[in-house]
Amino acid sequence: MSTKCFDAVVIGAGQAGLSVGYYLKRAGLDFIMLDNQPQSGGAWRHTWPSLRLFSPASMSSLPGMLMPKAKESEYPHRSDVLNYLADYERHYQLPVYRPHHVLSVTRDNDALRVSDGKYSWLSKTVISTTGTWSNAQTPTFLGQETYRGNQCHSAHYDGPEAFSNKRVLVVGGGNSGAQIVAELADRSSVTWVTRDAPLFLPDDVDGRVLFERATARIKGNGDDGPIGGIGDIVMIPTVKAARDKGQLSSVRLFERFTEHGVIWPDGSEEKIDAIIWCTGFKPELQHLTHLDVIESDGTVNVVHGQSIKEPRLWLFGYGDWASPGSATLIGAGRSARENVPKLIEFLKHSRLSLGN
Repeated sequence: MSTKCFDAVVIGAGQAGLSVGYYLKRAGLDFIMLDNQPQSGGAWRHTWPSLRLFSPASMSSLPGMLMPKAKESEYPHRSDVLNYLADYERHYQLPVYRPHHVLSVTRDNDALRVSDGKYSWLSKTVISTTGTWSNAQTPTFLGQETYRGNQCHSAHYDGPEAFSNKRVLVVGGGNSGAQIVAELADRSSVTWVTRDAPLFLPDDVDGRVLFERATARIKGNGDDGPIGGIGDIVMIPTVKAARDKGQLSSVRLFERFTEHGVIWPDGSEEKIDAIIWCTGFKPELQHLTHLDVIESDGTVNVVHGQSIKEPRLWLFGYGDWASPGSATLIGAGRSARENVPKLIEFLKHSRLSLGN
């Protein structure tokens, strides 16, 4: 009895996976999508409750279906994004199966085998869209193991309630840090700690403009104007309000931990109840270990999303190294639009070379 072999297996059904699925279905390919979440929404299910996009809904849509305009603000709320992703998946009837947590991708003659430890699937190509959210990064400091206060990464931050009336350090100078500081400022004694001074964008620059400039620079045809990279801070309403109240000043890094706080560069000690790390993420690629494609920096060498070392493997949604801005909603759709046709062409050539 023969074993079914799909044209493509997509690992992950967040914003990048859904964007890829849209184009695969439109091309009439035989594919499935395996998602490790119990419901739709991908990483957005795990963001903090008050998180907002820093682009308008009209500029944060996936292929083929506009995100509805947010009711309360120009910038959609986390709940708006979750509803949109669920509607998108349902509208296009994408073949998403969940929950399946993929543990490995291995070579199996002319195909790749995807396994969750219980079931396995054969496919001519595998498209990995697992993103970065589940691989949060936290720096280490001298004495950190002795610190008795609470520590959490922004990936696990669940709102300001747990930090009310406490002395809190928010560490990290990007948009996550700015939004969390703004939310805590009226409820806690919060200090914003950044390696360098935060880079605030002009009030009229949103994520759309930021994405376009970052993309141009990555492709080598941008200029050196004042608008920075995707990590620079967009002045959404809550961040603007905190700035206007003088709540967004930052200090440089502390030197080490003590049992109850930190030591600052001037030698002074401060008692701190909690640390919130807004210090970024790395690609979640553990399932690709057996393919020997992961480089020392934790990425995979790709051209137009296709792995150089294993051409049957494609990667979407991991950030600029995979495709410009592809870790954003607007970038996920654009990356899929530009690179899925190349995957389809690859499949056509593969069929010809195999004589079928």
